Amino acid sequence: MSSFSSFKLLPSLQATLKEKNFSAPTEIQNKAIPALLEGKSIVGVSETGSGKTLAYALPLLHMLKTLENGGDAIEADSQPRAAVIVPTRELGEQVSKVFKPFTHTTRLRVRTVLGGTALDVAKRNVNGPFEILVATPGRLVQLIERDLVKMGDIRVLIFDEADQMLDQSFLSEAMAIEDHCPKDCQKGLFSATVSPVVQELMNKLFGGAQVIRSAGSQKLVPTLKTVNKTVVDGKRFPLMQKILSEKVKGGTLVFTNTRQQCDTLAELLKDKGIKCLIYRGEMDKIERRSNLKAFRDGKVDLLIATDLGSRGLDIEHVDRVINYHLPKEMENYVHRAGRYYFIVADSETFVAVKIGFAVAGLKRSIY
Repeated sequence: MSSFSSFKLLPSLQATLKEKNFSAPTEIQNKAIPALLEGKSIVGVSETGSGKTLAYALPLLHMLKTLENGGDAIEADSQPRAAVIVPTRELGEQVSKVFKPFTHTTRLRVRTVLGGTALDVAKRNVNGPFEILVATPGRLVQLIERDLVKMGDIRVLIFDEADQMLDQSFLSEAMAIEDHCPKDCQKGLFSATVSPVVQELMNKLFGGAQVIRSAGSQKLVPTLKTVNKTVVDGKRFPLMQKILSEKVKGGTLVFTNTRQQCDTLAELLKDKGIKCLIYRGEMDKIERRSNLKAFRDGKVDLLIATDLGSRGLDIEHVDRVINYHLPKEMENYVHRAGRYYFIVADSETFVAVKIGFAVAGLKRSIY
C-alpha cells in the first residue's frame, strides 16, 4: 500500500491518521496491517524506529470497534479483549501514548498495569469494563493469579519488543499468560531482532504464525555513515569530553555496558561540572522514570544509560548517542544505533555516524 488510506480501516481511524499527518506506511506497517486485519497470527521483525507499535495498534482498534459496532460491546468488568505485553514500564507508557489519539475517535478504552507501580494502582486500573490492556508480564501474571483480571475473552494477544524481555522468568510468564487466553486467539510478536529468547517464544507459541521481516531487520539503516577516530593510550574520557564540547541541538544519550560503568561515568562528568542523569536497572524506579522524563522534556541534555535505555524508547529530543563502551552483542548495537546521531568508543576507536529513520510512516532525520 502506498498510503494508509488504502487500508480497510474504520473511518474514525482514517480521520485520526489524516489529522496526525500519517500518510505513507512504513515497510513493517505495510506488511503487518493487512495480515492482522485478515485475522492471521504473525511474527514481525523490523528495525528499531520502524513503527511497529502502530502496525498492530491500528488493526487491533479496527477489530475491537467493529465488534462493538456489530452489537457485541464489552460489558463484563476486568475482562479485556486485547492485551499488549511490553518489557518495561516506560515502554508500556509509550505504547499507551500511541493508542491515545486513536482511542479518542474510536471511543475504546486502554488501561495499563505496569511494573514499578503500586499494586493498588494496578487493581484500580483493571476495574470496570475496558477493551485493551497494556501490561508488563510479571504484573499481569500477578493480577491473573489473584483473579483481578480475566483473560477468557482475549481476541488478540501481542508481545511487543520481545527481544528486550530479558528477565529470566519472562518465558514462563509468557506461557502462563497465553495459557489463560482462548486457544484460538490471534497472536502477534514484534521484535527488532531474533534473540534466543525470541526464537524460543516463536517455537513455543508462534509455530504456525506468518513471519514478516522488513528489509532492514537486524541491520543498521542504509543511511548510516561512519567516521573513525583513534583513542590514544586508552584515554577514553578526555575524548568523551571533547565530543561533548561540540554542541548539538538536542540531547545526548550515552551508553555503558554495566551499572557500575554507568555510575562511574556519571560521577566523572559531574566532577567536571557537566550536568547529567542516569538511567539503568537496579535503581529506584521513581527516580529512573523522573530522570527519563527530565531528559525527554529537554530539562537535562545528557543521560547516561545501560542497554535498558535502548529498549525501544522513542525520545525525539535525542540528537546524538555516544556508545562509551561498545556492546558485547551485535543485536544491542542495532538497538542503540536504531535512530540517532551515534558516536561509538572503545579502547581503540571512536566511530561517529549519522543515520535517518522512519517512524509512523514519515521519513525523518535527526541531526
